[in-house]
Amino acid sequence: MPRRKSSRNTSQSGEFEGPRIRPQEQLLIDVAAELPAGRLLCNTAGRGQFARAYMAAHPEASADCWFLDVFQRDQARDAAESPPGIEYLCTPDPPEGPYDVVAWAFGFRGETELKREMLQAGYLRLAMGGRYVISTDDADDQWFHTELKKLFDKVTRRPFKQGVLYLATKTNELAKQKSYDCEFAFRDRERLLYAYSRPSVFSHRRIDPGARTLINVMEIQPGQRILDLGCGAGTVGMAALARAEDVSVLAVDCNPRAIESITRGAAKNELTGLTTSLDALGTTVPEAEFDLVLANPPYFSNYRIASLFLEIARRALKPRGQVVVVTKTPHWFEEHMPEYFPRMNLTPVKEYVVATAEHRPRR
Repeated sequence: MPRRKSSRNTSQSGEFEGPRIRPQEQLLIDVAAELPAGRLLCNTAGRGQFARAYMAAHPEASADCWFLDVFQRDQARDAAESPPGIEYLCTPDPPEGPYDVVAWAFGFRGETELKREMLQAGYLRLAMGGRYVISTDDADDQWFHTELKKLFDKVTRRPFKQGVLYLATKTNELAKQKSYDCEFAFRDRERLLYAYSRPSVFSHRRIDPGARTLINVMEIQPGQRILDLGCGAGTVGMAALARAEDVSVLAVDCNPRAIESITRGAAKNELTGLTTSLDALGTTVPEAEFDLVLANPPYFSNYRIASLFLEIARRALKPRGQVVVVTKTPHWFEEHMPEYFPRMNLTPVKEYVVATAEHRPRR
């Protein structure tokens, strides 16, 4: 099999200038014209370039490009003018289908359980006789080959220098469907609470130690209005709701499955006072309405998300409201948190540090 080089920011037709196209996305773009025209379900490793390439090759077709991050969805939707027929969706699950083509692009890194779930979800949504396409940027991959052979009688493997492309045709229905959902319990003081999670949700199948630390140190007063930034599976927000009377919590996350998880968990625990928002930038968070902001920001993105969380907290808090953040990297907060909250404190708690501050608007 000949090995092709990945283009840096264009398809073979030269149409897609802009952000660099990742290798696994390019592998799908290169095969777009080979795929049957019809209804496409896909994801993207970049900004939806494959969906646009497929529609350029098949103008009479339609494409649903599916995301589990509303920020990435918005980036792809706004990256370039899209031809008619493409929908950019951010939902807990892909639409039901049936689809004539399902195409998933995967990176070498990533959650194995989510990959397995997506392989199954794509197969279930693929029409009989439909074409399944998988790409990965791991040039030595055999894992996807093994997993696909569990679903298909025949799988074509095309290796390239920058990754591997797999193609298969659906000829049978799936004999047994596996659930990747999880319900787990955690205790806050005297109450046992139940949380729900799915692959891609932070943190799946267990309470995160940082969230546990935040729960242990937070002080919740009756009647407080609380903002749970980056709610994940919802353990912090649910513990806050259960801690005192008449508490209300706005849970915000960029992942629709996180919103689904905390909503389902609150119902399981018969907790009231929860509202949610699928939001990556805090644009839906009301200003100066919250008594307390709780956050356990991720460490990636060179602290851009931590900076964003602090900016949202400053806008959202009432005067004298408090922000509480848990971290394992206190030096960054010591240096940068005073830009948002001039009076702040750092308190070591086991392997974590809790950063707290009171919002005192400048006069």
